[in-house]
Amino acid sequence: MTFFIFFGDMLVMAFMIGVAIWFSSKSNDEEISHIARIPLEDEDYHG
Repeated sequence: MTFFIFFGDMLVMAFMIGVAIWFSSKSNDEEISHIARIPLEDEDYHG
């Protein structure tokens, strides 16, 4: 059972890493910086 949980976790992690690599290769640095700032500036949008 532990075997399946471990490898299931590894598959999910590989998928998440793949999405991050795909996203960063498709976007330019300005767009990535803007998206990364959204959680930090969240309270500014509800003012």
